[in-house]
Amino acid sequence: MLADTVRPDLWFLDDLVGCAGKVLARSDDGDLFFVGRSLDSMFDLLSGALADDVSGPQTFRLPFSFQRPAVRVGSWRWRRRPLTGGEQLTARRVLGELGLAPSLLARRDRPATFVDVVDAGSTFGELLGVLAAWIEQERETWPVIRRKLRFVGVTSRRKTSPNTFRWQQHADWTDRLPARSVVNVSLDSTVWSYLGNTQTKLTRSYRPERWLAEADGPDRDEKTRQALAEAVAIVAHGRSTAGRRALARSIDGEPALSQAWLRSIVTRLNRAGEPS
Repeated sequence: MLADTVRPDLWFLDDLVGCAGKVLARSDDGDLFFVGRSLDSMFDLLSGALADDVSGPQTFRLPFSFQRPAVRVGSWRWRRRPLTGGEQLTARRVLGELGLAPSLLARRDRPATFVDVVDAGSTFGELLGVLAAWIEQERETWPVIRRKLRFVGVTSRRKTSPNTFRWQQHADWTDRLPARSVVNVSLDSTVWSYLGNTQTKLTRSYRPERWLAEADGPDRDEKTRQALAEAVAIVAHGRSTAGRRALARSIDGEPALSQAWLRSIVTRLNRAGEPS
C-alpha cells in the first residue's frame, strides 16, 4: 500500500514528541490506553519508542467512541441517548479483552491510564460510568480500583488567565477519583485540531453501534495510503535513537522525575542505540 506514496511531511512531529513525553511522565507509571482514534499518532510514536522496554508501561488501543444521537430531555434540553443493554455488554467485552475487567483492575500491579484529546471530558466520564457500573455489579472493591485508574486529557493550548476553562473542574465524575488521578497535558492548538478533527484515520469510527463490527482494513485510496505512510514514519521515528532521545528530553523538568520509575524510563530511552 505504500507504493507510489511520497515522503510524509511530519510538520507536527516536534509538538507530538513534546506532548507524548509529558503524557508518559504524568501517567503515574500506568499502562497507556489510547481511547478512540484521535491520538493514533501518539500511540504510534510511543509504541515505537517503548517497543523494547518490556519492564516499562505498555501501550494499547481502546476502540471506543461514545458519539451517538441525542434525545430530548424535557421541553428544550438534549443529551446523548443512554447506552443500550447490549452496548453495555459489548463495552464490557472489549474492556475485558484488554485486561480491564473489574477483577483484573483490582489486582493490577500498575495503573490503567486512559489517554484522549479532551474538550469537556464527556468520553472519559462515560468510560468511567461503564466501568463503575460493572464494578458495582461484580461487587469488586471500588476503593481499591479507583486508585488504579488514571485519566490524562490532552487539551488544546490556550493563553492562561484566571478565567481559563478547566474541564476537570466542571466534570462531576472526577470527584469519584483521587485528585491526582485526572491530569492534563496541553498541545499546540493547530496540532490538536489536526489530530482530533482532520487527520485521515486508518480505522473505522468506533461509535457504539460499531463496537463489535467486523474488522475491515484501511481504504486503498491515495489519501489513506498517504496516511499509512505517515503512521509508518512516526513509528520509525519512535524506534530510532534520535526519536527516543528526543522523547527523553521532552520529559525534562517534569515533577515525576523525582520517582525511580520515570528516571528508569528516561535512562533506557537515552541509551537507545548504544552498544550492549
